[in-house]
Amino acid sequence: MDGIQERTAEQDLPYNVFAKACPSRGTLEHVTGRWGGLTLGALHEGPLRFNELRRRVDGVSEKMLSQTLHALERDGLVHREAQPTNPPRVDYELTPLGRDVAERLLSLIHFVEGRMDDVLAAREHYDTARGAL
Repeated sequence: MDGIQERTAEQDLPYNVFAKACPSRGTLEHVTGRWGGLTLGALHEGPLRFNELRRRVDGVSEKMLSQTLHALERDGLVHREAQPTNPPRVDYELTPLGRDVAERLLSLIHFVEGRMDDVLAAREHYDTARGAL
């Protein structure tokens, strides 16, 4: 596409993540952020309780996981179901939209995992060229 066609295509989109005020930018940040992506990937395996999810997403704090789940729930990607039991039971699972997003994200995750030898070699080359340890 030439520049004019690209601008026309961008103008035809109802949302444009590159525009500062576009609401899609926030959702993209929730999905691609460190904890959002890992949370969506973990929930792709099936519904999980909060502590199960926290163990699955190694390294996430309780506070960050809670904030992440709230954001993903608000965006319509995660469903939270509280059972009126004693003690209360809360399960989290992907919505149909969340499942679609997670599948695309997992495709990228698997691609990156499969190419880590190349990434590690590139890092070593970069560090050696710059004299880093």
